[in-house]
Amino acid sequence: MAEPRSSSSRRPSRRAAMTAGLATLAGTGAPVRAAQSSSAQVPGWGPRKVAITRKDRKAPNPLLSHAVRSGPLVFLAGIGGWYPEDRPDPGDARVQTDSALRAMKMILEQAGSSMANVLKVHMTIADPNRNLPLVNEGYRGHFPDPPPARSYSGCGVNEQGRDHVLIQIDCIALVE
Repeated sequence: MAEPRSSSSRRPSRRAAMTAGLATLAGTGAPVRAAQSSSAQVPGWGPRKVAITRKDRKAPNPLLSHAVRSGPLVFLAGIGGWYPEDRPDPGDARVQTDSALRAMKMILEQAGSSMANVLKVHMTIADPNRNLPLVNEGYRGHFPDPPPARSYSGCGVNEQGRDHVLIQIDCIALVE
């Protein structure tokens, strides 16, 4: 019969495991024990949260940030494939994907990262059965090897929040 575990041999809490993993990702060396307070900083993890506003746009409404940097990670909000102030014609899904990824590159560089450091990309594609091949054409060549992990979800052509937008792309990237 197995002996009951003592309190010192229990598995770490989810918070402790996550904190240790993030500390390792942040390059602080050995994993660290989670702080008891949710407001405590993880050693080596800073800044805690900094909003990044695209230099070519005015600040979004108070509910949004273009991107947020926390420690060595940058989280980019969804970038639409078409903005009328950028070009008068919305173009097809290939054009919109290329446009969104060029904007992503600019924001990442502004945040101290690059397309080479993108870890995960998510795309929302209007009518993916029709547009995914065009999205792949526009996506090709924007990321060096190895490419980031990628996923997508589909929606109707009138469900992107603005007329004529066929794609919205967001990502998580590392800052070295």
